[in-house]
Amino acid sequence: MEIAMYGHFGPALLLIPTAAADYLEYERFLLLDVIQPHIEAGKVKVFSINSINSESWLNSKMHPRHKSIRHQQFNNYVTKEVVPYIKHNTSEETGIITCGASLGALHAANMYFRRPDLFAGTIAMSGVYDLTSYTDGYFDEDVYFNSPMHYLEKLDDDYFLPMLRRSNHVHILTGSGDYESPSASRNFSNLLSHKGIPHELDVWGPDMRHDWPTWRAMLPHYLATRF
Repeated sequence: MEIAMYGHFGPALLLIPTAAADYLEYERFLLLDVIQPHIEAGKVKVFSINSINSESWLNSKMHPRHKSIRHQQFNNYVTKEVVPYIKHNTSEETGIITCGASLGALHAANMYFRRPDLFAGTIAMSGVYDLTSYTDGYFDEDVYFNSPMHYLEKLDDDYFLPMLRRSNHVHILTGSGDYESPSASRNFSNLLSHKGIPHELDVWGPDMRHDWPTWRAMLPHYLATRF
C-alpha cells in the first residue's frame, strides 16, 4: 500500500487515517500544513499510511470474522512492512510515535500498546479505545487483542508492561464539543493509571468538536510543547 513521507530527519510520526480514508487524508485536510514548521525544523519526519477500515469494521457487507481477520492483517502489514520502511528511511535508533484522530486514534493507540518494543509512544486524538464500539456486538480473540480497553486490563507480564511503564509519550487528547466522547478518553486514562502506565490526558473545551479544526489545533500544539 502507498506511504506518503514528509521531511528529512527527526523522530518518526506515523499517521493513521480517521475512518475509510487514505494516506493523503491528513494532507488534504491541511494538517500537514499546520505542522510544516515542525517538519522543517526536524522535530519530526512524517509517514502517512492507508487504512483498511472499509475492508474491515466499516464494511457492513463483510462477515464479522472476516473483518477481524482483515484487522489482524493490517497489524501485520504495519509491523512487517511499515516499520522496516520507516527504519530504512530514518535509522534503526529512530523512535516511532503513532498518531491518529477518531478511528485512527484507536488504531494508533492499539499499535503502540500492542508493540511498545517497536513504537515509542502515541498521540491519540478524539478516540474511543474499546473496539467493540465498532463491531456491532461481535467479539472474538482478535477483537479482544485489538481493543486496548480489554487487553490492557488483563496485561500483567514482565516484558511489555515494564516497557509501557517507562513511556514518556502517551498523549490522550479529546475535545468536549459536538460528537466528541471525552468520557471514552477519561475511562481509558483511568485504566492506564490503574496499570501504572504514565500518560497525559488532555480534555479540551466544548468549542472543540469532532472535526479537523480541533485536530489541526491539537497536533501542532503537542509537537511544539512535548517534543
